Amino acid sequence: MPSIRPFHPTDAAAWDAYVNAHPDGTFFHLSGWREVLEEGLRHETRYLCAWEGDSLKGLLPLARVRSRLFGDALISTPFCVYGGVLADDEETGRQLEDHAAGLAEDLNVDYLELRNLQRQREDWPTKDLYVTFRKAIEPDEEANMKAIPRKQRAMVRKGIKAG
Repeated sequence: MPSIRPFHPTDAAAWDAYVNAHPDGTFFHLSGWREVLEEGLRHETRYLCAWEGDSLKGLLPLARVRSRLFGDALISTPFCVYGGVLADDEETGRQLEDHAAGLAEDLNVDYLELRNLQRQREDWPTKDLYVTFRKAIEPDEEANMKAIPRKQRAMVRKGIKAG
C-alpha cells in the first residue's frame, strides 16, 4: 500500500513523467504549474505524492486559496479546468482524497474542491460550474480551423496574422 507524503522539489522529474504517462494527466497537473501558483499567484501549494518504495503510484496537486469573495479553500487546482487525483488504481486515489480531506480539516479551510474530469465519489457533493469541450487535434491545420465556429475562427486568424 502506498504512503502519502508532501511533494518535494526533487520529485519533479518523477511527478512530470507520471503526469505525461497517465491518460488523465493534463498540463495543469505538471509540477511547473506549482511554481505558477506559488510565485505568480502567491498561493501556498500542498502537492501530495503516493509512493510505494521508489515508485510513484499517484499524485494530487492542491493549493490553498484565501479570498474575501470565496472564502478559504484547498483546491485542486485553482484557476484551472482540471487537476484532480491521478492514480494507478482506485485505492490509491481514495488514499490521496482522504489525505486531502484530512489536510483540509487540519488547515481549517471552508471547503476542499477537487477538479476531476470524472466524478470520483458518489457520496461527495458536486457542482456543475464548468463546461468543457475536448477535441482531438487533426494533422491538417485547415481541418482544425474549420472545427472552430466562424466568428471565433476569424479572431484566431486575426491573432495569427498579428503574430
